[in-house]
Amino acid sequence: MIPLTLAEIAEATQGRLHGDPATTVSGPVTTDSRECRPGSLYVARVGEHADGHRYAASAAEHGAVAVLAERVVDDLPCVVVPDSQTAFGALAREVIRRLPQLTVIGVTGSSGKTSTKDLLAAVLETDGPTVAPVNSLNSEIGVPLTVCRVDVATRYLVAEMGARGIGHIAYLARVAPPTIGVVLNVGVAHLGEFGSTEAIATAKAELVEALPATGLAVLNADDPVVAAMAARTAARVVLVGESAKAVIRAEDVVLDDLGRPAFTLVAAAGRAPVTLALHGRHHVGNALSVAAVALEVGMRLEEVATALSHARAASRWRMEVHERADGVTIVNDAYNANPDSVRAAIRALTSIGTPAGRPRRRTWAVLGEMLEMGPDSSALHAEVGRYAAEHGVDQILAVGAGAAPIAEGATSAGTDTRARTSPDSDAAYSLLRHECRPGDVVLLKSSRDAGLRFLGDRLTQEEVAP
Repeated sequence: MIPLTLAEIAEATQGRLHGDPATTVSGPVTTDSRECRPGSLYVARVGEHADGHRYAASAAEHGAVAVLAERVVDDLPCVVVPDSQTAFGALAREVIRRLPQLTVIGVTGSSGKTSTKDLLAAVLETDGPTVAPVNSLNSEIGVPLTVCRVDVATRYLVAEMGARGIGHIAYLARVAPPTIGVVLNVGVAHLGEFGSTEAIATAKAELVEALPATGLAVLNADDPVVAAMAARTAARVVLVGESAKAVIRAEDVVLDDLGRPAFTLVAAAGRAPVTLALHGRHHVGNALSVAAVALEVGMRLEEVATALSHARAASRWRMEVHERADGVTIVNDAYNANPDSVRAAIRALTSIGTPAGRPRRRTWAVLGEMLEMGPDSSALHAEVGRYAAEHGVDQILAVGAGAAPIAEGATSAGTDTRARTSPDSDAAYSLLRHECRPGDVVLLKSSRDAGLRFLGDRLTQEEVAP
C-alpha cells in the first residue's frame, strides 16, 4: 500500500473523519482483522453472516491504525462512509491515480481467468515488479484488495475481473482502469445468474469497452463470440489463437505424457519454442494471451517464450497433477467447473491416459456438481457425461445428488464407459480407495462448493489398497 493519511483517505472516499487526520496507513489493507499488520487499514464490512465492525478491536490488536467503516468504532480512528464496499473501490481508484507509471491489465473469461492471471504475473515479473490477485480475488472486494497491494515500485498490476451480472466488470474497470484487456472465452459459467450466453458475452465485453483508444484488447480468435468483441472497443485489437487469422498464434502443438503442451509461438517478431509446465492443451490459448500482453509492454519474443516455459502454477486446485508412489496419478482440478472447463479437463485426462508409445492407462472422471447452471442444469450435466463417455473415459463417478445426471448422460452414450453415482465425497473416497490400481489416472472436477478439491487432496496422500 502506498502511504496515505486518514485525511487523504477521507477525501478519496468522501467519508467523515473521526480521529487524527495525520494518521498514516502504510501497511496492508484488508477485510479480515486477523490479517492486519502494523500500519494496516481495516475495511469493516457488514455481510450476510457477520458484521465486520465487531472485529475492529481485533484489527487494532494485530496492528491496524484505522478503520474504513459504516459507523464510528471506539477502538481505532476511522473514516465513516455510507457503504464500505463502494468506498473501498474509490480508495483503490485513488491508489491507481497516484501511480501513473502503473500498467493495469484486466483479465476476464468464462473459464481460465485464474490460471491465465497466474501465468501473466509470472511472465511480467521477469520484466518488472508485478502485483496479481491471490487465488481468485476477482470481485468488488477482491479487486480493491489486490490494488491496495501495489506500491511506488510496482510496474504491472494484473486484475482478474469476474462477473455475476451485467455492469459488474464495468464497475471493476472503473476501480482499476485497464490499458490492456484480455478476454479468454465466453461459455455458460454462471448461466443461472445471467440467463443467456448472450448476456454473458455482453458482460465480458464490458472490459474491452472500458479500454482507452491508446490501449490494447487481446481477444481469442478461436472463440467467435470473443473475436466479435473487436467491434466493441476503441482500443487496438490483437487476435490470438491457433486459427490462421490470429496475429499471435501457436503452431505444432504437442503434449507430453502428462498433458503438458509444447508449441511454436508465432508473432510478427518471429518464432520461438515454448514448453509449458502446466497440464492441459487449453493452456495454449491462455499462454498466447499472455504472450500478447508481454509483447505489448515491450518484452522480446525470446524473453516471453523463456518466461512462459519457466512459469509454474501458483493457485491451488487448478490442474494439479500428483503422481503417487503406487503409480496412480491424481489430477485435482476441482476449484471451479462449468461445461466448457469440464470438457477441457476431460480432454486433458484422456491425453494423459494415452501416452505416446506407451500402454494406455485407465481413466477415471470423478465429477461433482457444476453450480449456477440455471434451469438447464440437469441437461448440461448430462451433456458433460455424454462427452466424457464419447471421449473414451473408462470410469465415471458422479458425486452428489446434483451431479447424478452426469452418470445418466454417460450411460445414454452407449459406450463401454462404466458410469456410477456416489452420494458424497466420503463414499467416493471409499470406492476409489479400493478400486484404483497402479497406472490409473483420476480426474477430480467440480465447482468449488461441491468440495471435490478436498477429496483430491485426500487421495494424493493415499496408496492403492493391498
